[in-house]
Amino acid sequence: GLNFIDLMVRQGNIDNPPKTPLIPGFECSGIVETLGDSVKGFEIGDRVMAFVNYNAWAEVVCTPVEFVYKIPDDMSFSEAAAFPMNFVTAYMMLFEVANLREGMSVLVHSAGGGVGQAVAQLCSTIPNVTVFGTASSFKHEAIKNSVTHLFDRNADYVQEVKRISTDGVDIVLDCLCGENTGKGLSLLKPLGTYILYGSSNMVTGETKSFFSFAKSWWQVEKVNPIKLYEENKVIAGFSLLNLLFKQNGGGLIKGVMDKLLNLYNTKKIKPVVDSLWALEEVKEAMQRIHDRGNIGKLILDVEKAPTPLVS
Repeated sequence: GLNFIDLMVRQGNIDNPPKTPLIPGFECSGIVETLGDSVKGFEIGDRVMAFVNYNAWAEVVCTPVEFVYKIPDDMSFSEAAAFPMNFVTAYMMLFEVANLREGMSVLVHSAGGGVGQAVAQLCSTIPNVTVFGTASSFKHEAIKNSVTHLFDRNADYVQEVKRISTDGVDIVLDCLCGENTGKGLSLLKPLGTYILYGSSNMVTGETKSFFSFAKSWWQVEKVNPIKLYEENKVIAGFSLLNLLFKQNGGGLIKGVMDKLLNLYNTKKIKPVVDSLWALEEVKEAMQRIHDRGNIGKLILDVEKAPTPLVS
C-alpha cells in the first residue's frame, strides 16, 4: 500500500526519519513463506496482510506475528494491501477516539482518498450519520454517493457547513493541518471532537521546503485549554504507526481488525483501489498522490511489469 505518510518519509517531514538507505512502506499483503519457531495460528502458504515498520515495498517482508492477519477468501491481494492502514485509522478515530453514534455529523477532508473513503463507508454502518466531505472538484462525480454533502477543497467549506448545519458538526477529521486546524475547531459543536491525523499541507514541492513547513506550522491555531473548557470541545491526535510500533498497540489493533474483517465479510465495507503500479513506477505513483489525483488507494504490485510510456 502507498500512503501519504510515505511522501512525508521521502521528504524527511517526520520526526526522527530513519537513516538511508531504507525501504519505505508500512503495509502489504502476500503469502507466508516461512515462520518463526514459536509462531502459532499461521501456516506456510497462508494469504495474509500485515503492518510493517518500514520495508513493506519489497518482494520479501519480515514482521512480528502480532501485526499479521489472514485475508478473507474473497478478498484480493490488492484489496488486502489497501485495507489495514486506511480502515484501522478510520475506525479508531471514529469509534475509539470520537465515539461516533447514531445521528452524529462528521467532516472529513480528502474524502476521495483511502482514509476518506474508509471513513465514509464506516459512517454508513451507523444510522443517520451525516458526512461532510471536501475533495478536488474532478473527484466529485465519482464519490458523490459516498458522502452526504461534498464541497470543493478550495471552497470556503466552513460557511458551506454552517449553511447546512448552523451549529456545526460533532467530529472533524483533519489530515491537512495548517489553517484547517482553527477552521475545524470553529466548526465543532459542544462536546464535539477534532482529530488531527496527518499534515499533508506540509508536503508541497518535490523536496522538503523549510518555508512551506514553517508557514503551515504558523497557520496552526494555538490551542488555549481554557477556551476548550469554556466551549466544551475535545481536541485529539491520532497516529496509527506510533500506536503500533512505539506504544505497544498491537493487541488493541488486532481487536479492531477482527471487527473490520467482520464488516468486510458481511459486505458492509470494501476497500477502494485506485490503481496498481509496478515497483519501478513508484515515482509516478507518488506523484499521483502528491497531485491528489487518486480516488482510493494506490498499490505497488511486485509482480506487475512497468507500463510502457506512450509518447
